[in-house]
Amino acid sequence: MSVDLSPILISIKAAGLSIIFTFFLGILAARGVMAIRREKVKAVVDALLTLPLVLPPTVAGFFLLYIFGVRRPIGAFLVEFFGWRIAFSLSAAVLAAMVMSFPLMYRSARGAFEQVDQNLLYAARTMGMKENRIFWRIILPLAAPGVAAGGVLAFARGLGEFGATAMIAGNIAGKTRTLPLAVYSEVAGGNMDAAYLYVGILVAVCFLVVITMNYFTVKQNRYKRSA
Repeated sequence: MSVDLSPILISIKAAGLSIIFTFFLGILAARGVMAIRREKVKAVVDALLTLPLVLPPTVAGFFLLYIFGVRRPIGAFLVEFFGWRIAFSLSAAVLAAMVMSFPLMYRSARGAFEQVDQNLLYAARTMGMKENRIFWRIILPLAAPGVAAGGVLAFARGLGEFGATAMIAGNIAGKTRTLPLAVYSEVAGGNMDAAYLYVGILVAVCFLVVITMNYFTVKQNRYKRSA
């Protein structure tokens, strides 16, 4: 049986590159939303950042294609001035993974930050610590297990992205065909042996993700009991 390994490599590249950006953007977004004082404004911003989580992936992919298509202003600008074509390229697969996995990273990070004991923050402020120093020296280290769990979950979401990737990156063999797209293509083509292999890889990765998340959850619970 001859199996194309390119979907595995493309998926790893897309999910790996996307989590680098998503991880830090999610942390910064969570911190920024927590700093908003007006509850109505915070609710609106939170809804916008969470929107890709509840949108059908094909709808999210449609918006990405509408924005970054080569005939759209932004897409045309990138092609004309930088020679960077996003649509139907590996960059599009990375972008789709970023957009669809970002809400999970953002909400996980925000939830972890909000669970930090507020008494520690009040004590730090009474000692004259600045908010930036409090975040980097107290909040982030204490919330690290929850943040790490969010990163693992976001990576898995990016690895398993299908709808948005199909819309903006397409299903180009050896170029943009990720594992989920490969499963669809092999089943549609009647090549079930290859489909079984790709499905097995995705199931194994998802199982490892659940195990890793449980590990970080146990660490977070131990911290809360000892606090």
